Amino acid sequence: MDEIPPTFAGSSIHLEELLQKFAGVKLGLPLLLERGPEEVRAINKVAGSVGIMKIADFKLADIGDVMARSLDTIKRLGFDIVIAHAFVGVKGGLEVLVDRARNLGVRIALVVSMSHEGSREFYDRNLKEFLEVARSLGVWGLVAPATRPHVIKESRRVLGNTFKILSPGVGAQGAEFGSAICAGADYEIVGRYVLRSPDPIGVASEVVELVTRRGRECRTSSV
Repeated sequence: MDEIPPTFAGSSIHLEELLQKFAGVKLGLPLLLERGPEEVRAINKVAGSVGIMKIADFKLADIGDVMARSLDTIKRLGFDIVIAHAFVGVKGGLEVLVDRARNLGVRIALVVSMSHEGSREFYDRNLKEFLEVARSLGVWGLVAPATRPHVIKESRRVLGNTFKILSPGVGAQGAEFGSAICAGADYEIVGRYVLRSPDPIGVASEVVELVTRRGRECRTSSV
């Protein structure tokens, strides 16, 4: 979620009704920079009240000490999962972040590929190494795009079912609803598609039904 529909502004009732339909809410830098930390805390408070994941999509990428300090603040904003880039590397980087995260009770998800075309230039060429980084650190999950189903499949094949996979790129960026789940992802990220519709709550219900049905069909066909 990088924006809030005008009809939701100042309405925790509408927001609660929307968030109840999902497994989590992912908030990005645009929302934090445009609306401020209090707005972010308010959304996370509603998300916490309905028992869903609160994911900070700030894509941390710095030396370990800087990321660890940032994590302290992110935790105070109410998040329980934080996304970071895998390319930072382990020594003096991600190892410091992951250690701080465990002390704070925060889970880390590492980006191993991205949904735009430029990901092929550098990120996708090093998928094997990034998956090994995730394995060695024992992080909670990965971010692997629905626009790259082969990345999702390879991530699942290499790491098994002990890691959660979040998949952006569904709907707004062209991937079909349910396609990432069928490839092996645990969650599909659909925020922009839902929030930019004239009826976010109604569209959210339709999307959840579609993804659930598609996932069920995939499981049935694979038996």
